[in-house]
Amino acid sequence: MGNQINKPNTYFNPLTYTGNNSLANSITGVGFQPDFVWIKRRSGDTNDHVLFDSVRGATKRLISNATSAETTNTDTLSAFNSDGFTVNINDTVNASSPYVAWNWLASNTTASNTDGSITSTVSANTTSGFSIVSWTGTGANGTVGHGLGTTPAMIITKARSSYGSDAWYVVHQKSWNNDGDGLILNNTAGVYDRVTDLLGTGITAWGSSTFTINQGTGTFLNNTSIPYIGYCWSEVKGFSKFGSYTGNGSADGTFVYTGFKPAFLIYKRSDGGTDSWVMIDNKRDTYNVMQDYLFANSSQAGSTSDNIVDFLSNGFKHRRTDTTTNGSGLTYIYMCFAENPLVGTNNTPATARW
Repeated sequence: MGNQINKPNTYFNPLTYTGNNSLANSITGVGFQPDFVWIKRRSGDTNDHVLFDSVRGATKRLISNATSAETTNTDTLSAFNSDGFTVNINDTVNASSPYVAWNWLASNTTASNTDGSITSTVSANTTSGFSIVSWTGTGANGTVGHGLGTTPAMIITKARSSYGSDAWYVVHQKSWNNDGDGLILNNTAGVYDRVTDLLGTGITAWGSSTFTINQGTGTFLNNTSIPYIGYCWSEVKGFSKFGSYTGNGSADGTFVYTGFKPAFLIYKRSDGGTDSWVMIDNKRDTYNVMQDYLFANSSQAGSTSDNIVDFLSNGFKHRRTDTTTNGSGLTYIYMCFAENPLVGTNNTPATARW
């Protein structure tokens, strides 16, 4: 779990901005040099979610709502800067439209990691429990070093080229069953069985230094000579929470305790169904009830048509009754990052939202 973080926005910070459809638009206000930037256009034509990180390098784009391979696009995010990033003329990052960017700090550096049987390149922040991991597949079972120094709570992986048509594979500590069963970020299904659905491929173990890949006959984790990327998070008090909850089907919905005021929340039904990955943050919605949501698995623009959730000083409370969010007796997994800890070690309490 590590020590409590008193200023979460020095490690993770959502940011909204308006594009200007020009070259070299410098987006500032992040508060640090980000290593992982996830951007989504919020209105107008539907545009993909685009993901960039410093390990792969600026201009190298992946799309969370698709299975396509990494592409190099100089007209997208072209630089990671000391207080943000630079975007160029591309509708996914810089049309004359509103955008949201979710930004994480790793280490601003990379290092070779030989903790596992497969050498990886890692940018890790052990304080905030976040690392970016790249490796090249070997075509056989193996272990990959993640650099966190503690067991991850959630890992998202993607093949970068050739086999880039493979899905985004997600393991979460509340839906993983020691056998590699996982969720797919780019679709709406519940947990996939590693053996029957994922052709034997999956992360079958994870510890403080490595995660273990079972290759099977699937290709989306360790196919020979294919480059892969992984985003790893461990849980840190006052900063992040990776849990599950059971819906109650009521507008007076399930309350989920996190120990901090949330800044960003993603949740997904995990016990079946065809429900999306819902994304909510404190910069698009500045007061309760939160209504501005996006789907990580969809290119559709943001919607503000429904009451979704309250962000409270110590967690979040659902206000919607459908199966995507709060179906009665249904199970959901979530990842959540803090705006403020409930009470920091400096004795500064989080305050409630209006």
